[in-house]
Amino acid sequence: MKKTLRIIGYILLVLLLLMAVMLYNIYDYTEHSVEFDKTKFASVQTNEKLDQLTHSLLKQMSLDEKIQQLYGRPLSDGMTLVINGLLFGRTPPVYGGGNERLNIPPYAFSDGPRGVRANKERTVGDKLGVTSFPVSMARGASWDVELEGQIYDVIGKEMRASGINYTGTPTINLLRHPGWGRAQEAYSEDPWLMGEFGLAAVNALQHHNVMSCAKHFALNSIENSRFVVDVEVDERTLREVYLPHFKKVVQEGNVASLMSSYNKVLGEYAGNNHYLLTDILRDEWGFEGFVSSDWFYGTHDAIASIQAGLNVEMPYQKVYLNETIEQGIKDGEITEAQIDELVFDTLRTQLKFGLANDPMAYPDSIIAAPDSIELTRIAAEKSMVLLKNSKIRNNNVLPFSKKENQTVAVIGRLADMENLGDTGSSKTTEPYVVTPFEGIRDYNKKLGNKVVLDDASDLSASKKLAQNADQVIVVVGYTHVEEGEFLLSSEEANKAAKLGKRTGPKTDGGDRESLKLNPEDEALIQALAKTNDNLVVVYVGGSAIDLSAWDSQVPAILFSWYSGMEGGNALANILYGDVNPSGKLPFSIAQQESDYPYFTPYTEKITYGYYHGYTLFDKENIKPAYPFGFGLSYSQYDYTELVVNTPEFTETDTLNVSVTVTNNGQVAGEEVVQLYLGFDNSAVDRPVKLLRAFDKVHLEASESKTVNLTVKAKDMAWYNPESKAWQVEKMTYQVHVGASSAKKDLLMAEFSVH
Repeated sequence: MKKTLRIIGYILLVLLLLMAVMLYNIYDYTEHSVEFDKTKFASVQTNEKLDQLTHSLLKQMSLDEKIQQLYGRPLSDGMTLVINGLLFGRTPPVYGGGNERLNIPPYAFSDGPRGVRANKERTVGDKLGVTSFPVSMARGASWDVELEGQIYDVIGKEMRASGINYTGTPTINLLRHPGWGRAQEAYSEDPWLMGEFGLAAVNALQHHNVMSCAKHFALNSIENSRFVVDVEVDERTLREVYLPHFKKVVQEGNVASLMSSYNKVLGEYAGNNHYLLTDILRDEWGFEGFVSSDWFYGTHDAIASIQAGLNVEMPYQKVYLNETIEQGIKDGEITEAQIDELVFDTLRTQLKFGLANDPMAYPDSIIAAPDSIELTRIAAEKSMVLLKNSKIRNNNVLPFSKKENQTVAVIGRLADMENLGDTGSSKTTEPYVVTPFEGIRDYNKKLGNKVVLDDASDLSASKKLAQNADQVIVVVGYTHVEEGEFLLSSEEANKAAKLGKRTGPKTDGGDRESLKLNPEDEALIQALAKTNDNLVVVYVGGSAIDLSAWDSQVPAILFSWYSGMEGGNALANILYGDVNPSGKLPFSIAQQESDYPYFTPYTEKITYGYYHGYTLFDKENIKPAYPFGFGLSYSQYDYTELVVNTPEFTETDTLNVSVTVTNNGQVAGEEVVQLYLGFDNSAVDRPVKLLRAFDKVHLEASESKTVNLTVKAKDMAWYNPESKAWQVEKMTYQVHVGASSAKKDLLMAEFSVH
């Protein structure tokens, strides 16, 4: 018996040792170089040469080698990804492609909406981690396209320094409803604003030869049911509302890749939807890159996906199995020529970026560099939206006084939390995070003020503190627990969708089932609202909320978003007037939740209509609580002299208008000048107006500037499903220019297309 136990003990010990070795190898995973040995390849200076090289390499591959180009990595490498995430809280790069025999390195994938997701521990000086920026929705609120290019320039450089050359960003799915759990990863409810920011992101990443994978193609604007939901949409809505931003990054940005979405579109999964992936994307738009699937649950049928034009299954080989593909060829369902086409797209793209000259070197030392960290603070400052700023005794609540010997109360369960947003695919590991409390505390040190932190666990104590303080900052909102990527299996998602409700305990992330703040936050605001005239509610989150229960009761409201690693410092600079707020809402905020389009987190089917956001509110004459494009400043900007410089032109020309903007305030600031087109004379159903140009301009106190804005006639077109063509109506249009989408904020003129 003792001998048997001893043997069992030895076996268990050996198994434990083997498991320990396996776990260590998974933890200390191998990083593969993605750099081409350019001495082994002839120079490719033209597209013709690039095509020739790609065909030459493809001809040298066996069928098995070609199939290896169709997926990320084998299941064994998939385990490295999963176990690192579950046990060690890290995300290794996911490698794909590559052929050692032919000197083709793999490509390395990482997500990165707010910074590099996959980054093996790299210590640079005394820092560990990457630059973490405000979430994309915050940056959309900056309305600063140049800034977005600078942000992705940093992310692109840090990708390359981290050994990454393929990234799942930007996210350019529309915010159809503010309850969408991944709203924070996108930019706006508006296709034009979304497209301009997506284009800036793609251009900046690809400048550093990082292949951008814009996602999720298409109609992915619901999270909890994303694996199973079937989205019904008519042709005009698809073309005019949900695809223009994808078309822009394809045709104007030459984006390297797109990621297909999980959901069905008109009854067909996006990952094997021929209409989306081939008819529209390649045949109509001329896309020359490659399409990869969304991860784990994005492929269902290898043959159908190959026929549809899905190039790569990610993150590992699950459906694109050798035997399945080989059998499909034998049975005549697919051909090896189709496999060649799919591999050609991917390999050509990899060669295009891999053999290109880099604009710089990418040492570890550029990760989280001081100028990058400064940029994340600037981005947070430019994104914050001042929604309300009441006058109290002839003075606005904000900016707060900088007098010394004051007591400043910072109250709320989120006030001292490192809260950067989603911890799914957009998670980052950063050197540090400045919380709202820390930023306000450090700012007030130089003023000689006392800053008191209260986590709001005792409302009566919080109320007393607020009554006796000189300034009160109430921090409310969400975390990754309430909104973000919903990490639910497809089986569980399918069950919940069928039942129309959650089937188990609440998991982190997902769609918001209510637009109201958490009950404890609402109770805190109600308790403190009238305690102090110098009080501001600071909202942390990724989308619109229902403010109706407390908006009228509080003196000031500031949307600070998930504001990145320097968010606390940025917040203090805004609150005390070192920075003049210039953010504008990238979405509309309704007065009541029922004003938005129908939305439910758990459903097998949903219809996306032609109208949502400000186009819906305009069409139905619904007054929003706060309109699209709205945001206050510590300055007052006046608009005068709207001039249409091209009052008549043809459908191949360009509208050119100018407007004078004056800063009548006492401090310098930035104003977002917005141009909308009106379609009052249209012969078809069209929105009241659509955003078609904007510019963020800096104005010193009392300075005036003439701002020029242009719109190409082709961007006035509507899609005619009968003729399957875009048509520019020959008629008189309206042009509206001003500070927000609200009618009262806009000057109006007319022009004609003939």
